[in-house]
Amino acid sequence: MAVLGVTEPGDGDWGRLRGLQYSSLARLTPARLAAHVLAALLTVQALAGTIHLALLIGWVALVIATLIYGVRFDRSLEDADRRRMARREVHQQTVSTVALALVWIVPMAGFGPFCSETQRMTVWAIMALLMAGTSVAFAAAPLGAVLFCAILGMAGVATFALGGNLVAAFVALTFSIIVAVGSLEAARTFLGGKVAEANIAEKSEVVSLLLREFEEGEADWLWQVDGARRVRSVSPRFAFALGQDPEDLEGKPLIQLVAGPSWESGHFDSSLHDLAEKLKRRESFSNLLVRVTLHGQHRWWELSASPKVDDNGTFAGFRGVGSDVTEQRESSEKIAYLARYDTLTALPNRMMLTETLGAAMTAAAQWRTRCAFLMIDLDRFKAVNDTLGHLVGDQLLARVSERLKALMTENELCGRLGGDEFAIVIRDASDTERLHAVAQAVIYTLSQPYEIDHHTLYVGASVGSAIGPRDGATVETLMRNADLALYRAKDEGGGQHCTYEPSLHAHAEERRQLEFSMRRALERGEFALHYQPVVDAASEQVVSFEALLRWNSAEHGFVSPAKFIPLAEDTRLIVPIGEWVLRTACIEACNWPSHVKVAVNVSGEQLLDPYFAEVVVSALAQSGLAPHRLEIEVTESVFVRDGTAAQSTLERIMSLGCGVALDDFGTGYSSLGYLRKMRFSTIKVDRSFVQGAAVNNAESLAIVRAVVAMADSLEMSTTAEGVETEKELETIRRLGCKKVQGFFFGRPMAAKDALALFNQVAIRERGAA
Repeated sequence: MAVLGVTEPGDGDWGRLRGLQYSSLARLTPARLAAHVLAALLTVQALAGTIHLALLIGWVALVIATLIYGVRFDRSLEDADRRRMARREVHQQTVSTVALALVWIVPMAGFGPFCSETQRMTVWAIMALLMAGTSVAFAAAPLGAVLFCAILGMAGVATFALGGNLVAAFVALTFSIIVAVGSLEAARTFLGGKVAEANIAEKSEVVSLLLREFEEGEADWLWQVDGARRVRSVSPRFAFALGQDPEDLEGKPLIQLVAGPSWESGHFDSSLHDLAEKLKRRESFSNLLVRVTLHGQHRWWELSASPKVDDNGTFAGFRGVGSDVTEQRESSEKIAYLARYDTLTALPNRMMLTETLGAAMTAAAQWRTRCAFLMIDLDRFKAVNDTLGHLVGDQLLARVSERLKALMTENELCGRLGGDEFAIVIRDASDTERLHAVAQAVIYTLSQPYEIDHHTLYVGASVGSAIGPRDGATVETLMRNADLALYRAKDEGGGQHCTYEPSLHAHAEERRQLEFSMRRALERGEFALHYQPVVDAASEQVVSFEALLRWNSAEHGFVSPAKFIPLAEDTRLIVPIGEWVLRTACIEACNWPSHVKVAVNVSGEQLLDPYFAEVVVSALAQSGLAPHRLEIEVTESVFVRDGTAAQSTLERIMSLGCGVALDDFGTGYSSLGYLRKMRFSTIKVDRSFVQGAAVNNAESLAIVRAVVAMADSLEMSTTAEGVETEKELETIRRLGCKKVQGFFFGRPMAAKDALALFNQVAIRERGAA
């Protein structure tokens, strides 16, 4: 009865044994389908002409439908050898087999009375073939096989007996009994072989586990427990790991030995719960990390084990290996800390901020709330690093982190992204006022003075923020949009908080497209130089031209210099573009009269290039232009980033005989120290002062007079920019400026138009002669 699956004795794990039995059915489904379909076709051929074809076709369809139902269920048992099989599944498989048997008795019991004796014998032969094949091939499912053979046999016996053929009925009965007994014996042999095979595989797995663990040097001892989870056959190394004698450990519960005081209280560590659950479920486990308490100290063990069974298939406990991995665990925890925290400030780093923001966005989407991400950049921090060194800069960053942590509540997490960039994740930003309050508190707090190494330092902070999921559905999008808002805050002078707006993304996309087009503009020849004349204030004769860069892009049309020049400086494309401008301007200037100079604007990025002086020499040599006819124009901002390097480069250029003009004097970082250190050839007065002086603005008049007087005393020339009216010209002449530049004398013009000016002068002079 146990082999058939009718009963389950209590002295064995029959659920597991059933799994070993029925798992092989899935492999036999193709052969089963082929055999029954072939038998059905043979039956149809035998009965054709006697039984109506429609009945035969209907019967064949019923056979196929029943077969498909049984095959689909058999395939679901493919993994039964790796789990416990329920009795419900055994019964369902038996029902599908009985249903197939009931379909197969139709040709004998239903069609037989209307057929000849020869046809009945043919159908019985086909059924006997199916019975014999089922008893042999389906030993894995003995109950279904026995019932299948019994039903078909009884149908044959009854049909032959009712037809008066008692000999055939006796033969059918005898054959059915033999096939049924054969099925039982085949099932018993099959089950015994599977049990032996499983035991061998299990023992092989345990041996392989032991060998692998020891070969990898990870296992320090063997351990085993009985079915009641009590320690048995304690090895000396296992006893040493527990700090007790082997005799004292024998027979004690494993959990009690490693739980420490928590054994009495019942409050176990979660890892001990996992171990107890594995032992209770009799599941194999590998590299299970367990925190044990030995003599008041916490240790970490790594355990691996497999359940063992005796010769009768009865569960007999666990056997496995273990090792002490406390040091490795502590190292892993330290590595995990370093992976998520900044070593300088002890704040969460970019990885942890990203993880926290991801969790906040998930919660916001789940509960239909909002979260926020704030990016913080320190203003004027680079000046501290450059003047006082990185050691002081690092101390300043540590102080900044302390102030940030003091502002945080449980709803916020601050961290360092890198350099002087910090960030804050606000988990619940449903209250937008809280977002603005945090940003303003950060700006105010970080702007207070710092006392470091007897230095009083002042830095500010700019903040950009984005709200999720409104401003971005992913972590990357939200961080990018907060960065765009921070860029805007920095661009507007710093020390303020800007929130993300969709227009910022459009602006960033426009910058990206402009940068892409600019990288190919030189190759396409899209850049051109226009020249604005600079005239002598007294004679109104052209004395020089200022070369001005223009860009007519194939994708964007005419692009304003105010838009693409800052972008070129940010991307350092200004270096190759500036070299092209310099060479082109020198070549064009050779076509002008020998007394006319050309002025070329040079950015700070170019002056920081160590090879810029060599580029100037090469441009002069290639064009043949005299050095004194070239004037380099710079603004005061070039001295802010790295004044020493810029001054050194300019001095090398001046030693060649070139002039250096200081552009936009008085509008930005004006310092008389620049004038004392550098012998500029020209100081250019900004147009704002020119326009102010023309309307008798007292401050503008005073500034222009001071600049002219200072330039005269230092033997420097002055150029007034932006002169557009005759009144402005008269004012500038009266104040003493030597040269004038502006729309009053000419707008920037193409090279051919600039050359035409001199041709017209020459024609007028020849006509006067």
